Amino acid sequence: QVQLQESGPGLVKSSQTLSLTCTVSGASVTATNYAWAWIRQAPGKGLEWVGEISTRGITYYSPSLKSRTTIARDTSKNQFTLQLSSVSPEDTAVYYCNGGDEYTYWGQGHQVTVSS
Repeated sequence: QVQLQESGPGLVKSSQTLSLTCTVSGASVTATNYAWAWIRQAPGKGLEWVGEISTRGITYYSPSLKSRTTIARDTSKNQFTLQLSSVSPEDTAVYYCNGGDEYTYWGQGHQVTVSS
């Protein structure tokens, strides 16, 4: 059974960098044809794809967030990470990690609040 678990601070100050980690169990972050993504949902809004990293370690980012986003993976810990720089209150959201060969697997979500 594949499980994903987000972790990181729940409160970040404006202009700082938001850093989250997704720990994967039951599958390898290097599994063939798997991709691992970050998705967020701001209050009262729909799901927003932030970006993802492929099996080969290639990253793809939302155009609107690309300049501030870095997604990486740590194969020794079977984790992938999100860094979002220069945050503002508009980045307040529940952040989900997601992945699999058909993006089947989801973490439970992690609330991040950006204070002004």
